[in-house]
Amino acid sequence: MSDPMTPSGPRLPAPLPASHTHPGTKPAFFTRLMLHSASLLGIQERAGVDLLGLAPEHLHGDRYRTPSATNGRIWELMTTRAPWAEVAAVMARESALGRLGSWDYLITSAVTPLEGIRDAAHYLAAAGDVRSHSLLVEDDGREVTISHVNAADLSYEAANAVRAYILGVVWRRLCEARRLSIAPVRVALAAQAPRRHDTLTELFGTRTVDFEQRVSSLTFRTADLTAPSPYAQPGLSALLRHNTELGLADAVPLHDWLDLFRTVLKSAVDGDCHDITLATAAARLRLSGRTLQRRLEEHGTTWRAELETARRERVTRLLATTDQTTDAIAGRTGYADARALRRAVTRWTGHTPSALRRSLTPATAPSGVGS
Repeated sequence: MSDPMTPSGPRLPAPLPASHTHPGTKPAFFTRLMLHSASLLGIQERAGVDLLGLAPEHLHGDRYRTPSATNGRIWELMTTRAPWAEVAAVMARESALGRLGSWDYLITSAVTPLEGIRDAAHYLAAAGDVRSHSLLVEDDGREVTISHVNAADLSYEAANAVRAYILGVVWRRLCEARRLSIAPVRVALAAQAPRRHDTLTELFGTRTVDFEQRVSSLTFRTADLTAPSPYAQPGLSALLRHNTELGLADAVPLHDWLDLFRTVLKSAVDGDCHDITLATAAARLRLSGRTLQRRLEEHGTTWRAELETARRERVTRLLATTDQTTDAIAGRTGYADARALRRAVTRWTGHTPSALRRSLTPATAPSGVGS
């Protein structure tokens, strides 16, 4: 399914809600890709041991999004081992089709590469951080310019690697969409010229690059990006857009330490853990109980308040989505018995569990459930 093309471009999907773009974070699969590339440059895994979001349960769960600060630190570590152009080339080389999830296929499965890159720009949050990066696509009818906007200083090696990598991946995906190499008309980089240029052909299909530009960009002939893509199938782009939106809506961003703590606590509560204590939560985070209390205080909260909130959310979900008795729900959420749960629900809402259940599911309220 495609939209009518005009020089100004096709209609785009409605803007994504701010809650679906998760600024300040990047998908866990991208962080895994970075760690793998870092290992190829000789960086040991223990180098990032203290970075947030690298616990196995978060790093290998694709719902999670790692703090961008963590990803930035990995970029910095890589550029201490190799020039920025080489780092970008290694990352691009390891970014085989599919490694960036549905974002890759938005480009390669669209009716034309131009429609695909427009979708990819719109859904950039699916592969990166929209707080610090954006892709702009301009078509004047003769040439298409794809710009990567990032405000970091030109002398910042890690930012130079990021800029070159992103445009390098865009070039690869556009070529894969056409199943042939598409030579760019111009390449501009907001980066200082590297000492060696031999990696640039690998990144962009050309050695001719203009450096120290205000914005990094690739320019192609419009005709090269509006030719039909061999992979295109009717309706596939719409399906990919829908699935990408669902993935973003379901994502769990880890912006900072408090996000990380709440994710661990929610996992314990949702997993029917019957011994949720400050000590057990601290052990999951590899902290002492005293350190956990101090960090919670630094974030303006307490263990008791966080546990109460997590239990309240879990109890409310169980009342709304199951017909379990209050005794059963009490057992699943760490309360001593139904009376303790009843007191807690009444304190939170002013209603008994039965009354709250009826208000949450008025059409299907179960019978025979104790109040």
